[in-house]
Amino acid sequence: MTLKIKVDFDLCESNAMCEALAPDIFELDDDDMLQVDTDVVTDENEARVRQAAAACPRNAISLVEE
Repeated sequence: MTLKIKVDFDLCESNAMCEALAPDIFELDDDDMLQVDTDVVTDENEARVRQAAAACPRNAISLVEE
């Protein structure tokens, strides 16, 4: 099974909390819309992705097993 990042863009307010914690994964574009550079969670980024998901004020980020 692979752990993947799922973003509910209807909930996302582009507060950039996730970008601050994991800038190599999450990024706000020029229109302040969240972009996810990769949706795959690895051993190297899992802790930061979990922190970013926990810090999201709208709980728009989740991790799902596929």
